[in-house]
Amino acid sequence: MNNILSEEEAKIRIAKRIAKEFMASPGILIINLGVGIPTMVANFIKGENIYIQTENGMLGVGPLASEDKADRNLINAGRQPVTETPGCSYFDSAMSFGMIRGSHVDATVIGAFEVDQDGNIANWIIPNGKQLGVGGAMDLVSGVKKVIVAMQHTTKNGKPKIVKKCSLPITGIGEADMIVTELALFCFESGRLVLKEISPEISLENLKDVTEAEFTVSFDLKEFEI
Repeated sequence: MNNILSEEEAKIRIAKRIAKEFMASPGILIINLGVGIPTMVANFIKGENIYIQTENGMLGVGPLASEDKADRNLINAGRQPVTETPGCSYFDSAMSFGMIRGSHVDATVIGAFEVDQDGNIANWIIPNGKQLGVGGAMDLVSGVKKVIVAMQHTTKNGKPKIVKKCSLPITGIGEADMIVTELALFCFESGRLVLKEISPEISLENLKDVTEAEFTVSFDLKEFEI
C-alpha cells in the first residue's frame, strides 16, 4: 500500500484536498497551519476570504516564498520563508495565542503520529525521539473551532497511523474533527469515525487492511475529491 503514490505526491494530494475544503466554505475563514504537510496547504488556497494565521504573529500568510524572494523576517511557525497577502498584519505571540485560546481561529490543520477512533490526537513526541516540545499544538486543538489532521495513512514501515487507541503521548483528547490522508477522508460524527471519501487507487477492503481503527462507511461514500 505504501507504493500507491510517492511520498511527495501523497503530501501534495493531502494539501490540495484540504485547501479545497476551505475554498468550498462560505464566508470569511481564519485558519492556522501546522508544520509539515499542513504548511503546504497555503500553496493551493485561492480566495480573498481565507486568512492564514501563524502563532509566531502573522495574519495573512501567503504561499511559501521562493529562494530569490525570501525575507528572513517573514517566516511561519516552521521557520519557513513565506509571502504576504494584501492587508497582512503582524502582532506578538501573546496576541496570537489570545486569538487561538479565545476561539477566534476557525480551523487548524495539524500533522500527527497517530489519531485514534475516539478522535484523540498524538502529534508532539515519540518517546526517546528528538523533539523540541509541544509548541502551540495543545492550544490549537483545544482552542480552534475545527481540527483537521493531515498525515500520510501509514508510517514508512507500513504501520497504520489511524489506530484503535493512541499509544503515544496525547496532544488533545477527542479533538479531531477530520482526518485527511492520501488514501481517504474521514470525519468524526456523533463520536464515530466515518469514511467519507476514498482514493481511486485503493479498494475498501484494502483500506481496512491499513486502518487499524474501526470506522463506519458513509452511505454516500465518494471517490477522493482533488
